[in-house]
Amino acid sequence: MKVFGVSLALGASVLLAPSLALAQAPAAAPAEAQRFAVINIQRIAAESTEGKASTAKVQALNQKKISDLNDLNKRLQADQQKLSAQGTMLNEAARAELERNIDKEQKDLQRSQQDAQEEVQQLQQDLQNAFQAKLLPIIQQVVAERKITILFSQADAGIVFADPTLDLTADVIKRFDSAAPAATAAPSPTPTTAAPAPGAQPAPAKPPTQEKRKKDYKKFVNIIKYFTKNIII
Repeated sequence: MKVFGVSLALGASVLLAPSLALAQAPAAAPAEAQRFAVINIQRIAAESTEGKASTAKVQALNQKKISDLNDLNKRLQADQQKLSAQGTMLNEAARAELERNIDKEQKDLQRSQQDAQEEVQQLQQDLQNAFQAKLLPIIQQVVAERKITILFSQADAGIVFADPTLDLTADVIKRFDSAAPAATAAPSPTPTTAAPAPGAQPAPAKPPTQEKRKKDYKKFVNIIKYFTKNIII
């Protein structure tokens, strides 16, 4: 609360008239008490039906791209081994053709890796936008019903401790799941073992680790923060 200091300069007429009473301004009405709450966006992304379905879709696409890249890598390795084992026995034309094939396969693999990464990232962005559009109205509804003045993002506000009764996360997850028909999560694909990359050849993309999934959830938080910056701190 800010304290305002007021200084009064009294003129001679006031000093000579001590019986003059200064009018006292009426006291301002006390401000309504602030109501605080916290929310864990990462938990919503990890536990809600929508969040789980989105994660499953990204993982399914990622696994498909890994399988495609492994097929390209295996063909490249086979030709490289052929050149290494039979290169001296091939005539000049056959050797030159095999070398051209290897060069093309290396470029195709590198280009496919880049395309796969961009496709997965685009899917992530599209799913995050859809997640944001569905989640924000739920958060706003809960905040309005409980007359919350300030909502803190638990992962970003530097909160060391908060009374569990202030946490809206479970309520938001419950409403989020019931607001739309349950999404059917894509079945988890069988992990594909990457073929060993030859020499300096870039290796195919790897399945998302736990740390990668945490970073994905962090993106959900960042997207939601910019939209609700007047509410979430």
